[in-house]
Amino acid sequence: MDWIDLRSDTVTLPTPEMRQAMANADLGDDVLGEDPTVYRLEALMAGRLGKQAGLFVPSGTMGNLIAVLTHCGRGDEVILGNLSHTFLYEAGGMAALGGVHPYTVPNQPDGTLQLNDVVSAIRPDNPHFPISRLICLENTHNRCGGVPLTSDYTRQVGDLARQYSLKLHLDGARIFNAAIALGISAAELAEPADSVMVCLSKALCAPVGSVLCGDDDFIRRARRVRKQLGGGMRQAGVIAAAGIVALEKMVDRLIEDHQRARSLADRLRTIPGLILETEKPATNMVYLQLEENAPVDALELVQVCSKKGIKLSTIGPRRMRLVVHYWINDQAIDTVVGVFKQAFKNE
Repeated sequence: MDWIDLRSDTVTLPTPEMRQAMANADLGDDVLGEDPTVYRLEALMAGRLGKQAGLFVPSGTMGNLIAVLTHCGRGDEVILGNLSHTFLYEAGGMAALGGVHPYTVPNQPDGTLQLNDVVSAIRPDNPHFPISRLICLENTHNRCGGVPLTSDYTRQVGDLARQYSLKLHLDGARIFNAAIALGISAAELAEPADSVMVCLSKALCAPVGSVLCGDDDFIRRARRVRKQLGGGMRQAGVIAAAGIVALEKMVDRLIEDHQRARSLADRLRTIPGLILETEKPATNMVYLQLEENAPVDALELVQVCSKKGIKLSTIGPRRMRLVVHYWINDQAIDTVVGVFKQAFKNE
């Protein structure tokens, strides 16, 4: 069965061009600094983000963790959103592996942190308190509907961080989605940040890997932390090659995913019993809720759709997230809408 998989854009398979690039990649030992394909990917990503250097890592979670451990020491504190991926979905790595304390403040519906909340979270110089070292933002913001954070807002947070001698890290797993949605460059979005992590294995379709970027000194120190975490890869160019194709060929087409997500949302909105959480999805994510009187709950809807070749996942008894990506075409959208209508007894 050819599944229609809307669980996440992490399910994307590499394109034929990526597979060919992987087969033909020039290789060397990256831990020894000798893999030319990895070096090219790191330089290419750093250039796209306006940073001096990049570091290829196995996953976005490791990239964020490396950033935290490079910026912070044991007993230091990170200020981040209570709905951020780093806080909710990265297994408490900063605390478990780095002894770094998370201080959460509320994410607003648009994914931002209120500046006064951030200021209030910054600790005074007092031996009773951990030392505030880092602010983390997420762009696009997953749990807040895949919304992009504007460059103006990120610049305000960056200015605040510098005012209080803190660093700013940007979890930019989907920063290219944000850039496409806002019509600006990823470099403009990343400019205020001291470090930024970007995933290659989500909407960009590469099979594995992320890149952490910052200035030369930050990346030099981050490379040591990567080794400590077991993230040093040897002939990693075989996967970095797919990342190069992702950057060169998959970024500009992200607008197609956004358009299909909006089409899906518009059509699902007409089905009684479904509530769309945003009027128009900003990027490739559609968040929806099922009304109390709906004929199915979220788990039952997952089961109904599975029988029709559609993979969905739930984030609550009556809440779901549908993620559009490269492998979801117009016909797939038609199929999904049709099955939802059947499940809600509208056909």
